[in-house]
Amino acid sequence: MKISPLDIQQQQFKVKTFRGLDPDDVDAFLQTVAGEMEGLIRENSQMKEQQSLQGRELQDMAEKERELRETLLSAQRVIEEMKINARKEAELIVSEAELKSERIVADAERQLGELKSRIEEARRQKIQFEMSFKGMLESFNRQISGNEQA
Repeated sequence: MKISPLDIQQQQFKVKTFRGLDPDDVDAFLQTVAGEMEGLIRENSQMKEQQSLQGRELQDMAEKERELRETLLSAQRVIEEMKINARKEAELIVSEAELKSERIVADAERQLGELKSRIEEARRQKIQFEMSFKGMLESFNRQISGNEQA
């Protein structure tokens, strides 16, 4: 059975003529108890409101913590993806550089071969020119020697 401060204030006792309680003392005590009870009820109500507010704050903090964890995990996933993409891009750049260097080396070797062929052709032409020139000189020398003998 719940008793309210109003119940305490309105409580009436039978007055006995023999050795009974002083009605003024009983009323004063009931007023004091009712006042204390009102204070306790008010304090209890405030504490319930405070508990409710703290419960909501706790839920908000728990939600923020969950969101923060999700954000952190998402950021870690993004970082890992960026690392993987960076590695792939680096590997691609290295592969392209290797292909380019192979093409440059092959082109240089082709040019070297062409230059060697041209040098060889120039040497052949030089030898041919020298032989032709020597032949012409010998021919002129014979003609000059033949003219001097005649």
